[in-house]
Amino acid sequence: MNSFEKGKTKLFLGAIIVLGVFAIGFWTGEQQVVCEICPAQDINFSLFWEAYHQLRSSFVDKSKFDEKEIVYGAISGMVGSLEDPYTMFFPPEDAKRFIENVKGVFEGVGMEIGIRKNQLQVISPLEGTPAKEAGFRAGDMIIKVDNILTSDLTIDEAVDLIRGPRGTEVVLTIYRDDWKETKDIAVTRGVIEIPSLEWEILQATNDQGQNVDIAYLKLYQFSGKAGVDFNNAVLEILNSPAKKLILDLRNNPGGYLEIAQDIAGWFLEKGQTVVIEDFGTGEKRDYRAEGSGKLLDYTVVVLINEGSASGSEILAGALRDNRGILLIGEKSFGKGSVQEVQNLTGGSSLKITVAKWLTPSGQLITEVGLEPDIVVEITAEDYDEERDPQLDKAIEVIRDL
Repeated sequence: MNSFEKGKTKLFLGAIIVLGVFAIGFWTGEQQVVCEICPAQDINFSLFWEAYHQLRSSFVDKSKFDEKEIVYGAISGMVGSLEDPYTMFFPPEDAKRFIENVKGVFEGVGMEIGIRKNQLQVISPLEGTPAKEAGFRAGDMIIKVDNILTSDLTIDEAVDLIRGPRGTEVVLTIYRDDWKETKDIAVTRGVIEIPSLEWEILQATNDQGQNVDIAYLKLYQFSGKAGVDFNNAVLEILNSPAKKLILDLRNNPGGYLEIAQDIAGWFLEKGQTVVIEDFGTGEKRDYRAEGSGKLLDYTVVVLINEGSASGSEILAGALRDNRGILLIGEKSFGKGSVQEVQNLTGGSSLKITVAKWLTPSGQLITEVGLEPDIVVEITAEDYDEERDPQLDKAIEVIRDL
């Protein structure tokens, strides 16, 4: 789900389902301000303190006047003014849940959510979770959570509403493009343990009537465990008769950058660019393949859809730009920004967007996504009949390559 750690913790996951570097001074007395890093020469906080003292002296319900919550609210308001759904402030309890989510084990429904065109929606339901079993799909628009409209909610506020103890129920009001009206879907929360991948050997017959062995590998997310699992799977594939590989990144919401970079190293020559980090100041940083390249000789196609976000977009873009590998399916989500986590006093933290991802050819991912080379849509009827025309197309294409 969506993050990486190099000195500082950097993440590129879409808004995950749990849900300043700049500190506002805290007071120890009526008028004393303690702040070691306040840039007093740049910002005048007199309006803030004026409002604070007016509230403290005049607000009718003194029992609700919690100084710590006021500070948290002020920071949240400052963060919200940036209008970036991926820059968030986490008070201590939320920060704790966020770390649990990044580790891949938590309690909830098991979906990643994000905001696209000012609408909260499902990026992807995670495999083997209550959300997946309840029938949620990538692209579903979340209109209400337990009758609370989502239009005015931040991602972390929506996360707090959806998430909860296992065994409890939450009702999401969903709208899907091919529906005439919204539907309420009730889902019982559970303990979410996200799998990393699965693979198998598929057999097909090419145009010459020859049997072809195709390795099919579905990568669910880029967790820390996914790196080891991918290495083990590839070693088995290398010892199999298959010389062709379908890499399925559909509904993969991302995870650790290092894992995506390591996996790319199996497919690319050492030193080839995997992704470019653009800090918006003219400064850029290249992340390069460092692996064995043992899948360089394999014929590969990649499956993507609107649930493919962040790390899966990085990997798919790297394979297409460096090797011309075909992307099959539907346009990806378009989550290509870099988040960095800063730990704050008292257990709080800030997740800050510090850069954007570009594919090796310089294509921006954020709000754009990756267009497939071969577009194949899955209809509601396909879902109901458990058909997979995207995978069928990938088999058809790769068997004759």
